[in-house]
Amino acid sequence: MADWDDDASTYRTLDHSYEMRQLRIFEQMVNNGLIHRRYRPVHYSPSSRSALAEAELVYKENHVSHSVYVTFALDHPSAELVLKTTNLSSFEPIQLLVWTTTPWTLTANMGIAVHSDMVYTLLRRMTDSSLTLVAQSRLEALQDILGPIEILAELKGVDLVGLQYSPIFSSLCNTEPPAMRILGSSHVTSESGTGLVHCAPAHGEEDYKLFRSHDLISSGTQSPSTAMSNTLICHVHDGLFSEKVVDVVGPAAHMLVGKPVLEEGSRGVVELLKQAGRLLAVKRYTHKYPYDWKTDKPIIVTATSQWFANLDRIKDDALKALNDVQFYPNQSRNRLESFIQSRSEWCISRQRVWGVPIPALLNTRTGDAMLNRGSLRHIINVLEEKGVKHWWEGPVEEFLPPEMKTVDVGEWQKSTDTMDVWFDSGTSWSMLDPPSEGRSFRADVCLEGSDQHRGWFQSQLLTAVGSASETITEYPSETASPNAKLRSPYGTLITHGMVLDEKGKKMSKSLGNIVSPLTIVLGGTDKKNDPAYGADILRLWAASVEFKTDISIGRTSLTQTAEAMRKIRNSARFMLGNIRDGTALEGLERVQRKDMGLVERFVMHELYVLEKIALKGYEEFDFAKVTAALVNFANTTLSSLYFDITKDCLYANSFQSIERKAVVTVLEKILDTTTSILAPILPHLAEEIHQHLSRDQNLHPKSFFEKGWKPLDPEWEDYAAAKDMSYLLKIRKAVLGLLEEARGHKRVKSSLEAEVDILLPNEGGDHPVAELLKREEQILKTLFITSDASLVDEGSLGSGSQSSVWVYTESLDVGEDLDALGIRVRPASVAKCPRCWTYTKHAKEETTCARCADVLRSL
Repeated sequence: MADWDDDASTYRTLDHSYEMRQLRIFEQMVNNGLIHRRYRPVHYSPSSRSALAEAELVYKENHVSHSVYVTFALDHPSAELVLKTTNLSSFEPIQLLVWTTTPWTLTANMGIAVHSDMVYTLLRRMTDSSLTLVAQSRLEALQDILGPIEILAELKGVDLVGLQYSPIFSSLCNTEPPAMRILGSSHVTSESGTGLVHCAPAHGEEDYKLFRSHDLISSGTQSPSTAMSNTLICHVHDGLFSEKVVDVVGPAAHMLVGKPVLEEGSRGVVELLKQAGRLLAVKRYTHKYPYDWKTDKPIIVTATSQWFANLDRIKDDALKALNDVQFYPNQSRNRLESFIQSRSEWCISRQRVWGVPIPALLNTRTGDAMLNRGSLRHIINVLEEKGVKHWWEGPVEEFLPPEMKTVDVGEWQKSTDTMDVWFDSGTSWSMLDPPSEGRSFRADVCLEGSDQHRGWFQSQLLTAVGSASETITEYPSETASPNAKLRSPYGTLITHGMVLDEKGKKMSKSLGNIVSPLTIVLGGTDKKNDPAYGADILRLWAASVEFKTDISIGRTSLTQTAEAMRKIRNSARFMLGNIRDGTALEGLERVQRKDMGLVERFVMHELYVLEKIALKGYEEFDFAKVTAALVNFANTTLSSLYFDITKDCLYANSFQSIERKAVVTVLEKILDTTTSILAPILPHLAEEIHQHLSRDQNLHPKSFFEKGWKPLDPEWEDYAAAKDMSYLLKIRKAVLGLLEEARGHKRVKSSLEAEVDILLPNEGGDHPVAELLKREEQILKTLFITSDASLVDEGSLGSGSQSSVWVYTESLDVGEDLDALGIRVRPASVAKCPRCWTYTKHAKEETTCARCADVLRSL
């Protein structure tokens, strides 16, 4: 709910003011030393031609890769060391058996990893007599690959660490390439593969970290050309093999150049493996694999020059900031914290033709990037004046800082990288007022789906914490306090589940099971099966389910929701009709609680309890608790009880009667309180009720939401009335059962055709339940909706039954150490009043009962 026409109260991420705030937050993170450029592996989408964040990936379970089993040859000295563990008398070459699902990365192999604690077997393959090393725990799984074998020796993984092998394509090269090393790594498992893992640091995060931990590759913070010369091997550019692949594979690799690595390039590598004599087998392998969420195409991991935010320096502060945040559900805290804890960097650059630019200047000669305090201040000032679009259209010399005006402009170009969309949306907190007295957070609530623990939930927190240690220059009013860096941008974080179809399946275009919200609101082409429910019913459905988990939606659940809505709406209609859309309230003398009867006090107590449940439910974002309590109140307390038993009073009593005034007073309070309760969920219904009540716009606010929610006074809490009514309602249930029996036997059509006798036991006349019945005897006929109800003593149980045409009786145990009550239902003893339809007109009365006669005389 907002003033959508007011630019000051709404925002769009493409607004100039928003983009400039975003750039200034980026500037602060640069000034804080958090932003750097690095040549390292990232998720890259060949179909989008852009780097992607983890949150921009979807994992498909049925992806099929053409995996390969290949062999690497230990070099001569290393093979001799292994052979010393055997009884072999002469030298024989030894092969390392490796399995990979990405054969295209073999051109970038820089090592093989083993687990130091695993046992490895040296065996002879009987098909070709070759010696091969594999993990002992994988022998059974590899039977169809290895064929018949003879086990020669066993070695610990630690004994293999440091041995060297020849590059896999060395036989295709014109010159002998340098040998590679075997490394020990804990990421090697015995669950799949061969126990020997091919390592390509340019194409795998774990491989990259392993090689960095051994200082075998640089940090990648130098220019791309320097980083490349510092041993990180990568032959992929834009998802295609580059010409550099020839340097490693040899002249035969010309067939790979320009080929997509996931398609022809991968098949080409398999052909080269065959030529090199290193291919043992190709196997189709179905597994989970990441796809680009926008193009629905598979991605790769490859080294590129990207901009990163250093999270190691701020994630402890970010985690501390979450200590003051409320999480719903509670377990979502662990999920978000674990994601933050596991991250060390955030790749914030993208290669897109749209977006907010990363305003760096690149040296065309060295490849170095200029992005510092001075250059950013100058560039942002230019963009503030001419718009962010000017970065793409303006000449590079406009963006060179004044102190660089004498340099050769031809040596500089503007970066074409744009910021991650999660950086775009993650800076939305800057549009809200900063914390002030009585307000600890910019946003009271942050709401999104469970997938955003990897995305928006993080990016908001990280940009807020990362930019908090210094003041954003252009907004001095938002000066950060010393503890500002520990402040989360949101005070409450709510995670919702996803909507499934009626059968509990994930919605997808391919399955054709997508339920459009607009179809629910406006109706489908088949209005009989897909009626127009309107926005409120869709909102009521969302509020009725446990939204923190995945929830199904379909025709059945919508029909049930529509029925709940009908009951709520009919309750409001009944109350509006009986207070004549508010006109009956004009000049009405409200009845005080002390002057109300037991039923009114009980209903007001139930209303008070309902409101307490609703307020607590809203406070805890437990909307299902609110809607369940509201619907139950409408069904049980109102429709099945209070509305039913007060119709006679409302329709037949004088407007001036204390009983009718009490009922109207209660209806007014019920309508006001229940409208407050339903308004956040059903705003259109709340406004409709308000418009019916507010005929004079000068006396009432134009919108119900301008009234404010004033909770009921605690005086309406009355557990004594609730306890008394529990006994009377138990008796009422028994009476209604007898009346239904009489109706089933065609004795009566209406309960008003009957009278009820309640037989009190001789013993226990001073029992609290007996005292209650005597005290409230006059309301019993109202509770039972019969023409009369009387208390009689035990001795008179049979006195009237012989004179009745029919009678139904029951013995009721009400507990509380009181003997059972007798209940007798019999025909009404006097005539029907044509005005109120109760059987209360005596023979001497000419037209109506005494009550109606008094009312008619007062008109």
